[in-house]
Amino acid sequence: MKYIFFSILTLMALGAQAQKSELALKYANTITNEDLFDYLGILASDALEGRETGERGQRMAAALISHHFQSLGLIPPVKNGDQMSYYQNVPLISTKIKSAHLKIGKSQYDNFNKTIFVGSGVTNGEESSEVVFVGDGSAESYKGLDVAGKAVLMITPNSYRKAVALSRIAAENGAKLALVVRTSSDEVLEELVTSYRGYYEAGRMTVDTGIEETQFVGMYFTAPSLMKELTGKTYEKLKALADANSVGDFKKVKVGRIAFNVEKQVKKISSENVMGYLEGSDLKDELVVVTSHYDHLGRRGDKIFNGADDDGSGTAGVMDMAQAFAMAKAEGNGPRRSMLFLAFTGEEKGLLGSEYYADHPVFPLENTVTNLNMDMIGRYDEENYKGKDYVCLVGSDKLSTELHQISEQANAIYTNLELNYVYNDENHPEQIYYRSDHWNFAKNGIPVIFYTTGSHDDYHEETDTVEKIEKEVYLKRTRLVFYTAWELVNRDKRPALDEKPSN
Repeated sequence: MKYIFFSILTLMALGAQAQKSELALKYANTITNEDLFDYLGILASDALEGRETGERGQRMAAALISHHFQSLGLIPPVKNGDQMSYYQNVPLISTKIKSAHLKIGKSQYDNFNKTIFVGSGVTNGEESSEVVFVGDGSAESYKGLDVAGKAVLMITPNSYRKAVALSRIAAENGAKLALVVRTSSDEVLEELVTSYRGYYEAGRMTVDTGIEETQFVGMYFTAPSLMKELTGKTYEKLKALADANSVGDFKKVKVGRIAFNVEKQVKKISSENVMGYLEGSDLKDELVVVTSHYDHLGRRGDKIFNGADDDGSGTAGVMDMAQAFAMAKAEGNGPRRSMLFLAFTGEEKGLLGSEYYADHPVFPLENTVTNLNMDMIGRYDEENYKGKDYVCLVGSDKLSTELHQISEQANAIYTNLELNYVYNDENHPEQIYYRSDHWNFAKNGIPVIFYTTGSHDDYHEETDTVEKIEKEVYLKRTRLVFYTAWELVNRDKRPALDEKPSN
């Protein structure tokens, strides 16, 4: 009798699972190429002028997304004065570097001359300073070192995000300037100069924190050859000292004085994150956040950078997923957990919209179960994966092994895409984990999955246009995110965070 009872329970459980699967299939099938390309056709049209942050085209895109959320009956979750809004206002500052240089002895190195470029700068006029070597620039590196009012020289990983974080540690210790060496060769820095030049000359944006500028100037990315000119030691010798992290040895590195200058223009800009809220049922206090960024590069003269794949594809995916889940709720099959569909501004300017949301969350971060982020999901990596039914996943196993398993299972049951983890490697040179909006959730301990397809020849070019989107695989990728979200919002328990290894 006992075995019959348990068999009945098993059959009931399997029946419930089958029913859930049928519901997931039903609403996933409402995500269609027709809808995706309707939204994408507007987002990536010339009329929206490339959707550059703070410009007219970006505001037009915001209006399109917010109107869509309103039409679905999603709740406007942001309190603006006495009104509730789909917009979270994001205050920004645009800084355009007019000129900059670094002087070592009698030698002057100008910005973008292959040996330095300004990563950030907040002062006008030339200053001079002593320089202190601080190894890898980690907080421990400053113990016993006096860097107040001085410049610091550090060797960092080849990651802009990590360099910014380490320069902030320098500022917290009273430093005036950070000279950041993030490559082992001048040639690699020259490639970075080529990549970043247009970005910085167009004007660099940051979130306006309302905090007055301090004595900290910012950072110069510096060629390894200049380290020897400053210290008399090769990059390899200084790297060995940094790896050993011996502050006593840092003190023995004699560094010459420098002079530096940054001249800039500053203006304040207002932009918007756009979000719609779908309230859950019995687990409504917990939240799954589905995201993309809707900004792009705008226009340069007569050229319009439409950004169909980057990230019109992800934004259209968010819009169609919102429609599917809203329909499910309207028919009595709504999610147990609440959902936030969120389109970020300012990603191309440095993940600014997501940075602002993480610092000013509309819903408590501790209640946020997972972030599913889509950025460039409509094309193939033409060099490596042309014609394959694949998607690259980043971050799924970084904080929660259980989330990774949920993701794998959703794919195995529903979409059967090839899940590629090449960009998930911490040592991958592109450092993708730190380069899209999911990072601002992950750094706050929220499990994430970033869906992307890798680069292609049209990345950040005016040729990233709608007709190049691969319809069938784009649809499959969007539905995979839906199926994963469906499981996350309806399962009994949120994905468990992995235990941190004890020290």
